[in-house]
Amino acid sequence: MKIRRVGAAGLLIECADADRVEDWRAELWRRRETGELRAVEIVPGARTVLLDGVAPGTAELLPEWEPGHGEIRAEGPLVQIPTIFDGDDLESVAGLWDVTADEAVRRLVETPLSVAFSGFAPGFAYLRGLPDAWAVPRLAAPRPRVPAGAVALAGGYAGIYPTASPGGWRLVGRTDQNLFDVRREQPALLTPGTRVHLVAA
Repeated sequence: MKIRRVGAAGLLIECADADRVEDWRAELWRRRETGELRAVEIVPGARTVLLDGVAPGTAELLPEWEPGHGEIRAEGPLVQIPTIFDGDDLESVAGLWDVTADEAVRRLVETPLSVAFSGFAPGFAYLRGLPDAWAVPRLAAPRPRVPAGAVALAGGYAGIYPTASPGGWRLVGRTDQNLFDVRREQPALLTPGTRVHLVAA
């Protein structure tokens, strides 16, 4: 674990892997709730956690707070995503997994997922939980337009496109769920720590 200063009141924790990011996110959120940590933002990434608006002296406290491995990961809220599994790349994903398309769908609906971090576009959540052996490469050439609600896979992540945009992830299905709405108190439906269940519609 490395700690770097970012700007006047920011700290960046560099972690060994995504599991350690989740450990740190849970630990820091817990300490902010108890008042031990003052931070305006706690933003997890693929291998980092950014703290912004921290109090002086926080950098010196972090080594004392280093969490255990998977000891305090509180379960977040559960969001079910009704999904129609008819994506253009479902057959190719099944082929990469050496299974039928029906078996690929069964795997996706039976695998618990959780939001690791957000990025790429407002409301786009990177979902962890797929076994390493199921990782699939991105498309060699991105599509110029992926429709909003497309459920897709890339690398070891699953994701759902909140708006229409270019994209190189492999499309396995689609949903009508509204992933991002600025009119809601919390615009993004899927935030770090949220558990996600894809439900065959």
